[in-house]
Amino acid sequence: MAERKVRTRFAPSPTGYMHVGNLRTALYAYLTARAHNGKFLLRIEDTDQSRQVEGAIDIIYNTLKETNLLWDEGPDVGGDYGPYIQSERKGMYKEYVDQLIESGHAYRCFCTKERLEEVNKIKAASGQPTGYDRHCRHLTQEEIDEKLAAGVPYVVRQKIPEEGKTSFNDMVYGVIEVDNSELDDQVLVKQDGMPTYNFANVVDDHLMEINPVIRGSEYLASTPKYNLLYQAFGWDIPDYVHCPPVMKDAQHKLSKRNGDASYEDLIAAGYLKEAVVNYIALLGWNPQGEQEKFSLEELVKEFDPSRISKSPAIFDMQKLRHLNAEYIRDMSVEQFLETAKPYIAQTVKGECDLMLLASVLQKRCEILTDIPEQVDFIDEMPEYDIDMYNNKKMKTNPENSKTSLEAVLPVLEAIDEADWTMENIHEKLFALIAEMEVKNGIVLYPLRVALSGKAFTPGGGVELAAIMGKAKTIDRIKAAIAKLS
Repeated sequence: MAERKVRTRFAPSPTGYMHVGNLRTALYAYLTARAHNGKFLLRIEDTDQSRQVEGAIDIIYNTLKETNLLWDEGPDVGGDYGPYIQSERKGMYKEYVDQLIESGHAYRCFCTKERLEEVNKIKAASGQPTGYDRHCRHLTQEEIDEKLAAGVPYVVRQKIPEEGKTSFNDMVYGVIEVDNSELDDQVLVKQDGMPTYNFANVVDDHLMEINPVIRGSEYLASTPKYNLLYQAFGWDIPDYVHCPPVMKDAQHKLSKRNGDASYEDLIAAGYLKEAVVNYIALLGWNPQGEQEKFSLEELVKEFDPSRISKSPAIFDMQKLRHLNAEYIRDMSVEQFLETAKPYIAQTVKGECDLMLLASVLQKRCEILTDIPEQVDFIDEMPEYDIDMYNNKKMKTNPENSKTSLEAVLPVLEAIDEADWTMENIHEKLFALIAEMEVKNGIVLYPLRVALSGKAFTPGGGVELAAIMGKAKTIDRIKAAIAKLS
């Protein structure tokens, strides 16, 4: 990276949800700025007014705040390089486009939409690449003045050199060189006077002193045109970091239209924001050691954009799920309970030992949305068939299960309400198991089914009894005995 002060930016368009690739770009820009004691900017690129989605700006703000990617300058916090919303900068682009026209690096194009469509139709029919034929590039000044006087609408196009090559060095992809003849005369300013993204981002990045420019690899093909603009103005070209795409699989990019998850979707699905940020950091970036679990502070210390891979990154939900489970295990029980409470409350409204419930759930929960279904039996006993008591591994069947539950009932009834703790329940039941001279499962598996109506629960019969309390435990054992009779 060149020896210039580090100022990075995240410049999203307010066109909908925050997809994973977008958030990763923001994260990499944030980490680069923090790692070099630089500044991280938020700029809203709303030049394409037709694609704006109501509420999208709030999604951008909220997502960055939730993930602690806090910006030093931006629309809401201000700064010395504002405004930080492109539509509010509209007036300042005119002097720069006029300068390009004056210096011969841009020209007015008066072609109608119909003419452009006809040109592309003819090119396609003859097997040529579609694109503008540079018709207005060769208008005389007299012809231009006549059209301006007549009020003919126009756009401003970049005048790309027809010969030579343009090259640049990218920190991820290395040196990239293209023939200028392959580049099109892109539109810089639309008919309504609003700059296109391709023009505004160059002017804004220069005026805001952005370096390095960190963005998705979809902009690699446009970067030579951007560099020609920098050169036309006589400006320093920034360092570039183009991030590889995030893919669903080897052939398909992540896409909301295809049902792939956005950041908001992942949080709604029960993933922790810390795990999501950690996983997104690893999509295409390789830390130096074997460590995979990083806090945001650790990422700042470890992150180096030169270690970003040029290969597409595959978004693996199973890996994210595994990492999320690690984050859940590393919480204190108190932290986990606080996080899990809204999910427990979806199916548990009555009294139970929430702290004990959290302690057993925490070991068996990978994402928070696993929770409601795991605890839905606590308030209301589900319907179940007595075949549930058949378990080859535990060597249980309805007959010996009834015998075990009839033995368990008086033992648990004898425990005082004040002494109803997991330790006491465990001690009494294991004494009973020893007395009956049977395997643990012969007694504990039927108890689990009797209390939950399920073969698999977060915690065994002892834990369930302690969580649910004496009254409910006794009632359910009696009901199970009756069911088995």
